[in-house]
Amino acid sequence: MTRFLPRPPKSVRRRLILGATLLATAAVMTSQAIGYVVLSSWLLDRVDEQLVEFHPPAPAYDDALQDRLPDPGRRQDVLPSDFHIFFYDSSGRRLPNSLGSATKPEPRLADDATDLGLQDGHPETVPAISGDGRWRVLLNSGPEGMSAVVALPLDTVDGATSKLLWLNAVLLAVTIVALIALGRWVVRLGLLPLTRMERTAQDITAGRLDLRLADTDARTEIGRLGRVLNSMLDRLQKALVARETSEARLRRFVADAGHELRTPLTAIQGYAQLALRPELRSGPERNEANRFIAENAERMSLLVDDLQLLATLDKAPSYRRERVDLLSLAADAVSAAAVHSASHPVALGPLRTPADPAGTQELGLAETVGDPHRLRQILENLLSNVRTHTPPGTGVQVRVGTTEAGPGTGGTYRSGRTTVSPPLPAGVPVSVIEVADDGPGLGPVEAKLVFERFYRADPARSRIRGGSGLGLAIAATIAEGHGGRLELDTAPGRGCVFRLVLPAADSGQEPR
Repeated sequence: MTRFLPRPPKSVRRRLILGATLLATAAVMTSQAIGYVVLSSWLLDRVDEQLVEFHPPAPAYDDALQDRLPDPGRRQDVLPSDFHIFFYDSSGRRLPNSLGSATKPEPRLADDATDLGLQDGHPETVPAISGDGRWRVLLNSGPEGMSAVVALPLDTVDGATSKLLWLNAVLLAVTIVALIALGRWVVRLGLLPLTRMERTAQDITAGRLDLRLADTDARTEIGRLGRVLNSMLDRLQKALVARETSEARLRRFVADAGHELRTPLTAIQGYAQLALRPELRSGPERNEANRFIAENAERMSLLVDDLQLLATLDKAPSYRRERVDLLSLAADAVSAAAVHSASHPVALGPLRTPADPAGTQELGLAETVGDPHRLRQILENLLSNVRTHTPPGTGVQVRVGTTEAGPGTGGTYRSGRTTVSPPLPAGVPVSVIEVADDGPGLGPVEAKLVFERFYRADPARSRIRGGSGLGLAIAATIAEGHGGRLELDTAPGRGCVFRLVLPAADSGQEPR
């Protein structure tokens, strides 16, 4: 049965127009039906009042019984309006004479009063003897057991209700047409924000990801929908940008790793081919080839170790959780650096703060919670970076102390400061280790890239001297894993200040 029912329109606009038209049509038809019933009932009550108020004169009964009623040509002058009176004698037989106009078909009445089915004083409706006319009749008791039926035609009532029905039909048709025409305009106007959303969504689908929905009024349903969609689009765009950035970094990382590995592999391959042909080389030359093979193999092994370490750090490794004395850590690193390289004098001193810019205070306790071996690795990378990228004789200062995170002390944003980690809350207690050198410093472009993997500030520098370009990336990752961050303050001719900012041991800050 349901498969024969008409399918509702799929368009929301058409559904709204159809629904509004049906509801308005039902409301108009209901009001018209109520008006029709009220008017018909009122007109019928008026006819009943006339019937009840009219009583046939007593002489008319005797005239009807004696057959002395006026002839049909004069009946209209005898009774008021369209009244018609039919008489029954005392035995209930209908008399042949009647009063009233003979221009209309008479009502259909029984020849015997007992068959009338009328009650005295209660009007009833009966059809005419011919045609589609109707009469309203009322039974009245007369003298000497006689009775009379007073009748009024319902032509006026039927004519008025018929005209009302036709008027209602025309009005209904006009209303439906007007509702469809105006409904389309009203619905189109009401759905205009959705239409704009549709066009904007099409433009976004076409590739214009920066577009946003204009209707965001929180007081309307469409506005709230627009705000939610804009928020969703922002998140999607950020996710796409993050994915594209991640893919680009991954491609660059793989390309750089392949490039870094290709050089030692090529050297190993070349010297290995020479080693396989001992008749062409002398003993010292073969020893030199073997030494180069070993050096490149060691370099490749270190590079692979660094790559594995970065992969491990990227997976959020678990660090040891113990109190670390950063002053002792820095002292050990400075001692080791002094032993390994005398070309870069290293000094240990207190941290410089806005309250003590000269660093005249004595060294004090600076503790954090973390993995001492990983934090020592950061210091070793920073000191090694200074020895590698600054000329001999460059002085290095390692400063240790405690302060609060801020633009002047570190841990938060400041113009010219470079980092890849999020800032710490301003004012939180932090422990800081600074590695400052008196070298040539870096320009703004180079400073923004120092924490990138495989980046070297001097592309012409040999890989044997310049390292793999992973040291600072590893150090920044370890610092962020401890809830802190590694940052750089530098300028051409002013040297570099690498600052390791970590939450103080009693600050309540947890590693990320």
